Amino acid sequence: MSDSSPAVDRRHFLGTASASAALTGAMTAARAADAPAPPAVAAARTPVTNPRSTSGDLRHGPKWDESFTLTVGNDRGDLNGTDQRVLQAAVDSVARMGGGTVKLLPGTWRLRNAVYLCSNLRLVGSGPETVLMKEASVTSKLSADSDWYDQEVTLADAKGFKVGDGICLRAKNPHHGGATVIKRTLVARSGNRFKLDKGLRENLWASGTPTVSTLFPLLSGEFVTNVTIENLALDGNKANNEELDGNYAGCVFMQDCADVAVRKVIARDYRGDGISWQICHDVLVEGCESRNHTGLGLHPGSGSQRPVVRNNTIVGCHIGLFFCWGVKYGLAEKNTIEDTKTAGISVGHRDTDNLIRNNTVKRSGQAGILFRPERGAGFTGDRNTVEGNTVLDTGGDEAAAVDVQGTTANLVFRNNTLKETRGPAKRVGFRLGKDTKDVTLDGNTVEGFAAKVDDRRK
Repeated sequence: MSDSSPAVDRRHFLGTASASAALTGAMTAARAADAPAPPAVAAARTPVTNPRSTSGDLRHGPKWDESFTLTVGNDRGDLNGTDQRVLQAAVDSVARMGGGTVKLLPGTWRLRNAVYLCSNLRLVGSGPETVLMKEASVTSKLSADSDWYDQEVTLADAKGFKVGDGICLRAKNPHHGGATVIKRTLVARSGNRFKLDKGLRENLWASGTPTVSTLFPLLSGEFVTNVTIENLALDGNKANNEELDGNYAGCVFMQDCADVAVRKVIARDYRGDGISWQICHDVLVEGCESRNHTGLGLHPGSGSQRPVVRNNTIVGCHIGLFFCWGVKYGLAEKNTIEDTKTAGISVGHRDTDNLIRNNTVKRSGQAGILFRPERGAGFTGDRNTVEGNTVLDTGGDEAAAVDVQGTTANLVFRNNTLKETRGPAKRVGFRLGKDTKDVTLDGNTVEGFAAKVDDRRK
């Protein structure tokens, strides 16, 4: 697997966004345990005890016995319905109150658009019997040019499209030939002409063969903080949908957010990623299942700082856990990753100072743990520690359980167990590329391979 793989290339389509979102209230106990020590000056301050609710103070406040809560069911609860509109109405009500809980009862909601999350929200289901399922996608070409300042598009075939649908507009950019990807909502129509919720801000001309598809994340958050999603199932309906890569969507997609916790969520069968977060800080993904996506199981995306990914199960995805671009000071521990098409865990572009420990990676298609080559020195995933992991039965006859490529430097592999039960063939435990350096191998157990270490630096 190289830096030219589809899962790696799609990072380049992610537009540069300005990180925002002031950090909000205290993190959960689970996240707080992994937070860095506060500055020394903080230790000299008088501890905050019994705080009052003070306007504008997002760091300290009372723990109230009761907060605003709405229950949502298919045919019972405070709000009733079977699609995204009732879920969005509940979230919007919580937003107007400044925060609270949306409690989803057992039932199934079929989504024609994303549910857009707000700050200070707990979205809590009733377990696997709470299911949010994406409706089948439809696609049409555009039959008229739209300019960057327009707020409408004209479809060649509007069959299957409805006002309120979430859509993805895609085209070849007429100026530089790259990909243009725009997510919008259809808010009004006359025949085949649809008004959008926001202006295009890109040119969609016939020369770029533009299309529109009803593709969107199931749950989406942009520029929000202090969000918890837990105890529900998300079904991407892969068999009836087209692909939308994880820089734009997934069962859960977060962009420019902070203090997000995703717990006990089942994300399955999305034609793209399971759970993806881009430029999001202090994200916790814990106790989740991410299964059978065509993209990435878990995708800590560009610029995300201090992610904690623990006790998750990832099965049957293209890549299991993908550190994207500039993911730093993260912790990935006690995850089980099985039957990925390529890599179980993939680390690359300036993904530095992360700790990957006590994970189990089984039957990866190409590499159990991969450090990508990227563009050269200064771009690789340096200064990472990989310890206590088990990697079993990796790839084809010439595969490496751990493959370190490019100029990747300053890695520590400690007390890992690499096993091959299918016969040695030409398989190796560790493969160290010729330009790698300062790689420490300490106390690892390597069994069943043709060679324990293929060190190409010599």
